[in-house]
Amino acid sequence: MDPTVDIPEGAITALSNPNCTVVISTGAGVSAESGVPTFRSAGGLWKTYRAESLATPEAFRDHPHVVWEWYEYRRGLVREVEPNPGHYELARWEKHFSDFTLITQNVDGLHRRSGSSEPIELHGNIMLTRCHDCGEYADVQPPGENDDIPRCHCGGFYRPAVVWFGEMLPREALENAWAASARADVYLSV
Repeated sequence: MDPTVDIPEGAITALSNPNCTVVISTGAGVSAESGVPTFRSAGGLWKTYRAESLATPEAFRDHPHVVWEWYEYRRGLVREVEPNPGHYELARWEKHFSDFTLITQNVDGLHRRSGSSEPIELHGNIMLTRCHDCGEYADVQPPGENDDIPRCHCGGFYRPAVVWFGEMLPREALENAWAASARADVYLSV
């Protein structure tokens, strides 16, 4: 253990009990350890790309092929990396504690790939595709440069299943995160 980390005695006692209710919240740092580029750090993606041009409903409406191309680039980056020891440790914690919830802001799916069964993905999952209008998920191929944007049976366009700027977090994910947080004996932000 790192001697500079001061863990409160109450947390140590609580975490020694497998019946403890544990909630872990993760952000970009855990994925950065795997090599996933972050957005706001030095050299982050938003230093190079404008969010308004790539991660908004308006950008998708105005330039869907450009948005899809950027998300395919990002999907490629995620496919090239592996979960790190932190991801695997949190998957082990899920099996250890009888009431464990993992909440993540990350969209890369690395928690699932490491064995976490039901992480709450507040910002969605970049590896999935959903309809922009009805929200239905589907396994569709991203469009090529001259291909039509794939459409759902409802007529809406398919898009990466992530939350864009100007959109609300998914209601169910947010409600589940709030409920888990309210009942937590230990809440850790990683």
